[in-house]
This record gives sequence, C-alpha cells and structure tokens, in this order.
Amino acid sequence: MTAQRLALGAMNFGTRVDEATSFALLDRFIDAGGEWIDTADCYSFWHDDSGLGGQSERLIGRWLAARPGVRDRVRIATKFGAEPLEPGSFPERVQGLGAAAVRSALEGSLRRLGTDHVDLAWAHMEDRSTPIEETAEAMASIVTDGLAASVGFSNHPTWLVERARLIAPVAALQHSFSYLHPRPFEKPAGQDHRFGMLTDEHLDYARSCGLEIWAYTPLLGGAYDNPAKSVDPAFDHPATQRRLAALTEVADELGVARGQVVLAWLHNRGIRPILGGSRIEQLDSAIAGVGIDLGDEWLARLDA
Repeated sequence: MTAQRLALGAMNFGTRVDEATSFALLDRFIDAGGEWIDTADCYSFWHDDSGLGGQSERLIGRWLAARPGVRDRVRIATKFGAEPLEPGSFPERVQGLGAAAVRSALEGSLRRLGTDHVDLAWAHMEDRSTPIEETAEAMASIVTDGLAASVGFSNHPTWLVERARLIAPVAALQHSFSYLHPRPFEKPAGQDHRFGMLTDEHLDYARSCGLEIWAYTPLLGGAYDNPAKSVDPAFDHPATQRRLAALTEVADELGVARGQVVLAWLHNRGIRPILGGSRIEQLDSAIAGVGIDLGDEWLARLDA
C-alpha cells in the first residue's frame, strides 16, 4: 500500500487542527494502509496559550484510546529535546539531551500517548552543552529497557550522529528536504536548526550506514501547487527555475499535481516524506502521489 511510504505528521494536531479533523485524518491514513505517525513532546508550544507542548501527543493518546486495537496497526515516532523549560524560553532554554532529560521526556510522552513504548524516539535538536556520548548512552538505555524500539537523530550534523552511533542503535535521520534546494548557508523562514536541511553528506552517510531518511516539509508548505503560497526566498536561484520547469513538464505529462511528483521523486530516492497536511483531500493527494511510478525518462529529466 502506498500510504506505507509516508509518515503522517501530527505537529498541528490538537492546536491548529481540531480534534475531529485530526481523528478523521488519522482514521483515513490507517484505513489506507499507513503506519507511521510522527509527533514530538514540544508540538505545538508556539500555537498554544500555555507556551508549552504536549497537545499533539495527548490528542494521539485520545485517538488510540477511542480505537481499541489500533495501536497494533500503527507505529509511533516522537521526539524529545526541544520542549521549552518555561513559556517563551525556546530556543535558549529547552529540555535538552542530558541523560535524565531523555528518560523523563520519553516517559512523559508515553503517558500522554497512553502506550508503553514508541517505535522510534528521535533526538529533536542539538544540545552542545551535553556530551553526545551521554545522550547516546541514554538513548541506548531506552531501547534496552523497551521504551523505544529504535532511535534516530533529527537536525544533527553527521559527525555527531556517527559518534552517537558507536554507542546507540541509531536507525534513522530526519531533516527538511524537497525537490528544490535552498542556496548554500541559507535557511528558509521557520527553519530553527543549523543542520536542519538535508545535505548530500547526510544522504551519503545514511546510505552508507543503512539508516532510513525521513523528510519534513517535503511540499514546502504547499508552494508547489497553491498559487497563494510562494517559494521561500532562500530558494531563489537559477537552479530553482530550471527544476521547477522540469517538474512542471513531468507533472503535466503525467496529468498530476507538481507536489505529487515531488513525493514520488522522494520515494524513488528512498526517502520517507512526512505529510503535515490539515485536510483529507491533501492526505488523499499525497497517498496517490507517493504511489506514482516515475519511469527512468522522467526521473532522468528531474535529476538533470
């Protein structure tokens, strides 16, 4: 089933996306054969009056409780390390990746989710104040103790992940990635992480080490197909225009939306896109898109 190639991003569930709509999206995703749900303990502190996160995990927990047996059909990924220590303290004062913080954060996530384990626990953002060995040992221990089936790193440079991988069973990387690429050393608006953008080095490292790659913001917030959305200025360079022209040609020949071709292209590169939509039709379009079979000719044109 093509929905298995996606992860459903739950960042806005319980805040910008109301409970009824969130439940409907989760139901549709699972009914279509989807498995992975991606959330974080800090989602979404910036949309909640409390200034703290946990809304997404609590909503997923209510959904799981209302759907007996569905936990056996889904795999849940959550993140720790980016929750503000108090309202308004992000990014200067956050939970971080110390050993005690890793353990307590994941235990809090499990309580909110109403489950005894997650299938993938991510270190959400860098914590240079904590030795990576301490973080890796803590992440290894949550796997040993059965709190997480596997662990991964989001928004980290490869050299830190490699040092962690000597200690912990790292299985995956998560970064922002799409068909268009920003100018070197520039970050799109809203990108809070120095190493948030996936690079060719990340790709090479992950493939050499057998790590799975997850991509957030794969559709650039709808900019590929929504005339009301514009591509961020960080992507404004000649290669973007050439790639958009090729993308438009392939989409027109296939009779599909440009964003659907992007999802198919990502899947062809062995990357799992995280869909963060808020409407059923967006989810249905993504599921159809990731299932598009891009032949060698179309792939060659896109990659050229």
